[in-house]
Amino acid sequence: MTPLGPIDGVLFDVDDTLVDTRGAFVHALIAVARAYLPAAAVDRVDEMLAMWRADTGGHYRAYTRGELGFVEQRLLRANQLHERFGGPALSADDFAAWDEVFDAGFVAGWRAHPDASALVDRLLAAGLPLGALSNAGVAYQENKLTRTGFAGQVPMLVGVDTLGVGKPDPAVFLEASRLLGTDPARTVYVGDELDIDAAAAAAAGLVGVWLDRPGGRRVYVADDEVAAAGVPVITTLAQLQALLGLS
Repeated sequence: MTPLGPIDGVLFDVDDTLVDTRGAFVHALIAVARAYLPAAAVDRVDEMLAMWRADTGGHYRAYTRGELGFVEQRLLRANQLHERFGGPALSADDFAAWDEVFDAGFVAGWRAHPDASALVDRLLAAGLPLGALSNAGVAYQENKLTRTGFAGQVPMLVGVDTLGVGKPDPAVFLEASRLLGTDPARTVYVGDELDIDAAAAAAAGLVGVWLDRPGGRRVYVADDEVAAAGVPVITTLAQLQALLGLS
């Protein structure tokens, strides 16, 4: 793996990059299925997970563009899930109780990816400044990073509520670099989505790296899309060490 040029700092996505959010969604969806869906739905959790992560209605991405509120997008996604798997339609009044069930399961499932913890320790030992950039809210992600062991190591720099928009807007990458104190051109950003993470970071002038973890992508990505993005691709964060020229 050919090392990158001189790098002064590293920015991370949070979900499915540092934190095993995919696994946490399994916890959340099982809790929802048991409380709201027919008994057989629990056996279809893999289908529910694929639908939830793919955001087939584009509601979460609308939220990151500032077009929907957080509660509004999650209610829309919850009703889409219920329609597919046989649950009752949820009103705005119903949603608060549903969201408590979902979020309790989600939080209980938060775990750091083992390769993330090891890499963060190595980068800090090398003296590189680190930070996080996410399309979720700052306070929510700070709690997630604290609960998964990254507090004091990877500060939450920019969330969707920082500028009112999220990735792939170039402004969020540039603001994260500014807060990190590094030149964007010498700042790596690594995330698990090709388009809004690695490719968007590269378009903003950073060094974008796509973390393509095994186990199922959120959405289908064609080989020509990967080639067109022109960014380094890794399958584990351990490989980032080689890209950074660290032993």
